[in-house]
Amino acid sequence: MFPRIIKLRSLLSFGKVIVVFKHLSLFEDWTSGFPLISLLFKKNAFQGQGCCIVRLLAALKAALVIQNWYRGYRARLKTRQRYALTIFQSIEYADEQGQLQAAITLINATNGPKSLQWQAKILHAYYVLEVLFETKKVLQQMPNFTHTNTSPSKEITICGDLHGKLDDLFLIFYKNGLPSVTNPYVFNGDFVDRGKNSMEILMILFVSFLVYPNDLHLNRGNHEDFMMNMRYGFTKEILHKYKMRSVLMPPIPMDGDRAEKKNKLGTTTVAQGIRTSGSFSEQLTKQEWEQVIDILWSDPRGKRGCYPNTNRGGGCYFGPDITSKILNKYQLKILVRSHECKPEGYEICHDGKVITVFSASNYYEEGSNRGAYIRMSSGTTPRFFQYQITKATCLRPLYQRVNAIESSAIRMLKERMISRKTDLIRAFQLQDRNKSGKLSMGQWAFSMENVLGLNLPWRSLSSHLVTTDKDGNIDYMSGFQDVHIQKPVKEVQSTLIETVYRYRSDLQIIFNIIDSDHSGLISMEEFRSMWKLFKSHYSVHIDDSQFDELAERMDLNKDGSIDFNEFLKAFYVVHKFDQLTKSDTKLS
Repeated sequence: MFPRIIKLRSLLSFGKVIVVFKHLSLFEDWTSGFPLISLLFKKNAFQGQGCCIVRLLAALKAALVIQNWYRGYRARLKTRQRYALTIFQSIEYADEQGQLQAAITLINATNGPKSLQWQAKILHAYYVLEVLFETKKVLQQMPNFTHTNTSPSKEITICGDLHGKLDDLFLIFYKNGLPSVTNPYVFNGDFVDRGKNSMEILMILFVSFLVYPNDLHLNRGNHEDFMMNMRYGFTKEILHKYKMRSVLMPPIPMDGDRAEKKNKLGTTTVAQGIRTSGSFSEQLTKQEWEQVIDILWSDPRGKRGCYPNTNRGGGCYFGPDITSKILNKYQLKILVRSHECKPEGYEICHDGKVITVFSASNYYEEGSNRGAYIRMSSGTTPRFFQYQITKATCLRPLYQRVNAIESSAIRMLKERMISRKTDLIRAFQLQDRNKSGKLSMGQWAFSMENVLGLNLPWRSLSSHLVTTDKDGNIDYMSGFQDVHIQKPVKEVQSTLIETVYRYRSDLQIIFNIIDSDHSGLISMEEFRSMWKLFKSHYSVHIDDSQFDELAERMDLNKDGSIDFNEFLKAFYVVHKFDQLTKSDTKLS
């Protein structure tokens, strides 16, 4: 009988030596460790009381070929999936850079909206206000740091970002049980934005918190912030669902150099020249404000030390040495944090001392990532539970899911490219000294990274973005052939169109601040003021006369005002081969 520790490949070295299994039971016992061979046996691939090793070797060779091919095929699909997620994440972090830098500047320079209008739909506004006021009272009485105890018989559940995905929260409660004295929870912030049900998630968490204030703990994330909500969807959701004066008042100007800002979770932070209604007993210094940013925006990395978080534009990267130093200083064993989307819903790093948990499945695209939560108790190893809320992808094979994610990521990347078309062409032409219209792979990759700054594997992505000749040179203009920005006015220069498209989210934020009555209309005077504010912050070098001409042409009925939402909708990217791509996906 062959021992189980013998590898399949070692059998192939027997050559022409013939070995016969005298008892099929021995062969069946040996093959039980190898699923493919066991399957062949069960399918009666080998008949009779004995079997020649030559036939076995042929089957083993076939099994190895199939196994190696499948492993390589699956690895290639996983690599494509990883590249797609990298594109999503790089673009997300690049957008956040401008958001962090703009927040204080935009608030200081404007009056801010006086109220948010709500319209009752799912939960009546009266109950929403009651929940918000009561939650605010309780939170104000609680310390910044909460201590909770666990035991082998009482585990605590830790959830990461939810981002408005109500189905994920429902699934967690279905699988893990509702919050209670015997089933405590910690929610690691980022409850809102991006998803469509941020308000419902807040109401469920706040009501649970009011019922079990000592057994449900709500931490703040970087999206529990007024300016982030203005950009990433929560403010828009409130305006859509409710039409009433919001208790989540935004900052308004004040005299003086220091002020404080109150977010909806009761955390107080400071910004220059802003304040909120109400009196507070404590104000943060500039150093304390920077510490808050570090706590909310920092990420772990494998490199030792602490250095700026260049991807996000705020916070820092901290290495395993920093983690060990902090944990030892405060006599802690492990850090469980969120804030980063992970393909499997969680990730363990820094020698098991840092765990990242992310609970919003399908964060970037349907099928892009799993969600997860953790159960922990004193003296036990953390247990991870993964899930994925899905309707369309549950029956689709891996290659179809990867194709869908990859197509969406490449589409987003091409839109990023077309929004910087003028800058990219200028960078390409500087490298193209012979004016041939072609660049080497290295020159093209350098130019792409230099202009877009996304830190992506451009060489690997080149086949999706541009065409390459037989000598390996890239036709750099081919990257713009199947996509363009629709011009609302043909006479307007492309540079202005690209700028408006690239910064449309930032312009929307400024508009929401200026549009105090939420009419959706902006006067020509306000329109020009918004543009000047935008230019001063982003250092955009475009003549004001071009923007004035665009504004006048967008005033279709010549009444001196512009429907700003319609104005932004006029700038959109056209993908010429959308239908072709869909057909190819179906065929594949």
